[in-house]
Amino acid sequence: MISLARKLRLADFFSLGFGTMVGVGWLVVMDDWLGRGGPLGAILAFVIGGAVLLPIGIVYGHLVRAMPDAAGEIAYTAAVFPPPVSYATGWAMLLAYLIVCPYEAVAVGRIANYAISATGPGPMQSLELYQVGGYPVYLPQLLAGLLLTAIIVTVNYKGIRISAAFQNIMTFGLLAIFAVFATLGLIRGSAANLSPPFADTRGVPGALISTLLVLQIVPYFMTGFEAAPKCSEEAASDFDPKYFSRMIYLALGAGIFFYVVVIGVVAMVQPWQSLTKESFATAVAFQRAFGSPLISQLIMFAVLLSLLKIFNGNFLTSTRLLYAMGRRGLLETALARIHPQHQTPWVAVLFVGVLTAGASFLGRAALIPISEVGSLACAIGWTATSLSFCRGAAGPQANRSRVVGAIGVVVGIVLILMKLIPWVPGSFGRYEYISFAGWAALGFVLWLRRPRA
Repeated sequence: MISLARKLRLADFFSLGFGTMVGVGWLVVMDDWLGRGGPLGAILAFVIGGAVLLPIGIVYGHLVRAMPDAAGEIAYTAAVFPPPVSYATGWAMLLAYLIVCPYEAVAVGRIANYAISATGPGPMQSLELYQVGGYPVYLPQLLAGLLLTAIIVTVNYKGIRISAAFQNIMTFGLLAIFAVFATLGLIRGSAANLSPPFADTRGVPGALISTLLVLQIVPYFMTGFEAAPKCSEEAASDFDPKYFSRMIYLALGAGIFFYVVVIGVVAMVQPWQSLTKESFATAVAFQRAFGSPLISQLIMFAVLLSLLKIFNGNFLTSTRLLYAMGRRGLLETALARIHPQHQTPWVAVLFVGVLTAGASFLGRAALIPISEVGSLACAIGWTATSLSFCRGAAGPQANRSRVVGAIGVVVGIVLILMKLIPWVPGSFGRYEYISFAGWAALGFVLWLRRPRA
């Protein structure tokens, strides 16, 4: 029987976790982060958000050692809950990963346009085809997204070793450039630009609201630290399972550090209020501070690397979840087919590629509710995973570990309620409810049509 190739090592799992978590948000929505929370509000939100996710990371570390299964959350919940719960958990996590792919396919056109022409529309914003939700869709940007999707599909179709090498190059390339521009920013920046520290200046209540508004979307931008379990079946035969949990913790810590430093440096090099209306605030801040397009181009190159790795990482994890759901009979069993030569789930790879390409035609309108919906989806998955751990999915555990699992449950529930309770600032609006309800309805239909034994 053909199985997935076992070729992944330590660096590969770190690149998968960090690379799937840190994308292009630090450029594309930096203005939103600063506008919501101000520099200190945004920094506190990522520190707090990362810290409260640590118990969930510990839970995943225990579970992946006990069950190295590509199904991830599906396998953990299936061990202690009935199939509908397992399916719903997997369907939610699939959305959290899958929704990132068209996001990056659409974003690459906008980033390319800025790299070519930072001061004007540029050639990428020509030949308007149509509008969706009031946002125009341009032919060059659409073609750029489709081309990138084709590249990612090819990389993942050809084999896990090729995909992992691609992920490593993009991840460590980004970290090298990050070290350069972060150092330059700290040298040139001024702490005076951080004032006022919060977007809402009404004292303590304003500080709490500012932090909360950013904290609500932190789960979306931190999703990915738990990506390693989806590729645990593809670890090299001599890989020590204890390193799964260590790579989860390392990826989570590196992600928090990256976001905190970027927010702080951007706010220091320019008065942050002047950046809240800029589409690419990070690049704009550095270009204004240094008066040279070279530093801006360096940042845009880092953004390109970041986009490629998060696209590849989320594409990889999406295909493994689909493969696992097909193998378990939760979706069409054809999704579990493995290529005889490349040892990849080729049907799942092509399926995710087609979905990504199709969603790319929605253009920028598809980006609006994504971070909000993605935050709820991953919070549902984290809650169910922590519950399964508390119910013994990883086997007998010490009382201390059970307490950690219970904390993970509480954190997940709080994150869910933050998005669903209407009077909480930044909770779901109409389009977010519509998007999530549509995904849930599709999942219910597919559940009814699942293969029968």
